[in-house]
Amino acid sequence: MAQSSEFRRRLEGYGLTTAEILYHLPDHPHLLQTFIWQQLDLFPRFPELKRFLDFWQERLDGPLHSVRVMHGRLIKPAELKTVSGEFHLH
Repeated sequence: MAQSSEFRRRLEGYGLTTAEILYHLPDHPHLLQTFIWQQLDLFPRFPELKRFLDFWQERLDGPLHSVRVMHGRLIKPAELKTVSGEFHLH
């Protein structure tokens, strides 16, 4: 049975990464446009995102303004643990 490449990458530590990219419109540099990029990437180095941003800067018009990155290991819900006793402080 063949393993999917996505499953293999997950086992290697890759997780879903989303980047909100703001860039200047080439014909109207005072206006910003949003582009959403989403791929499996490796936290915390983000090699796939860096490769994409390098491609953007080399080949695409529209200079980058900012990039906001979201990844499951950057923000996650608090862990809850059960306790076996209670302490009351006055």
